[in-house]
Amino acid sequence: MPMRLGGGNLLFEPVEGWEKLPAGWSFIDVAGVAVDGKDNVYVFNRGEHPVVVFDRDGNLLRSFGEGLFSQRPHGIHTGPDDSVYCVDDGLHTIQKFSVDGKLLMTLGSPNQPAPKWQGKPFNRPTHVAVSRVTGHLYVSDGYGNSRVHKFTPEGRHVLSWGEPGIDPGQFIRPHNVVIDKDDRVYIADREAHRVQVFDANGKFITMWNNIHRPDGICLDAEGNFFIGELNGMGGVDDAPGLGHRVSVYDLQGRLQTRFGDPEEGEGPDQFIAPHGVAVDSRGDLYVGDVAFTIRGRHLNPPRHLRCFRKFRRIRA
Repeated sequence: MPMRLGGGNLLFEPVEGWEKLPAGWSFIDVAGVAVDGKDNVYVFNRGEHPVVVFDRDGNLLRSFGEGLFSQRPHGIHTGPDDSVYCVDDGLHTIQKFSVDGKLLMTLGSPNQPAPKWQGKPFNRPTHVAVSRVTGHLYVSDGYGNSRVHKFTPEGRHVLSWGEPGIDPGQFIRPHNVVIDKDDRVYIADREAHRVQVFDANGKFITMWNNIHRPDGICLDAEGNFFIGELNGMGGVDDAPGLGHRVSVYDLQGRLQTRFGDPEEGEGPDQFIAPHGVAVDSRGDLYVGDVAFTIRGRHLNPPRHLRCFRKFRRIRA
């Protein structure tokens, strides 16, 4: 019998060997994953081919972005028209592409970060999401800022909110952003171990606490909110049960289920550092893992570890 993960009506089974990579290709780290309207899967990774696109059966369709990114690809998102938005925290930019990889727009100046902690776009941004109501872009900004920025679809800056801190509306490290159908904005405030919820103009609504370093977040069509939780911080980074798991919440912030062995690893029910999550129209889950950055480069000798997973949704 196949391994089952999760609980209740949120059950998943690992799909081993789903992605069909050509000989000699590798991901190294998968920082982000996105799915378009045809259930094609975009894997944003730190290998030689930054954006690798598969159909829902794992067949390679194309790759793009070669030579356009730093060593720090970080977040990827598909908009309502299937435009592809790629966030590079090393370049301090958000790049918008067509589905076939044509560059359409760049937000930010490559290799020219805004002054650290001053709140202006961008200093090591982490993710972007597009409102399906208005088309506005929301950027979490991220490692060198404690800020969220809102832009028009054409790239004009509208407003920003947030500052360093632990109070509502403040951030320690805004790491990911999701917009729901009612235009509420969900921010993974990673080092504060919480998700904060805002209206479309940055007014604080509520927060969900006690989530271990929420890293990747996504929302499915049923209102299930998936959260990839990163492993522990320095000194406890290999502690069992601190992160390296996926948790599922409802939109009222109630935990529904979670899965991931308490011990990190490369097994079918294990993670090392889940960093990007995405769900397709059938509810299947894709998880990108920055396993080399977090663990593999520190091994002796350094080793590339498993960094991408698919889990098929099991329905009654």
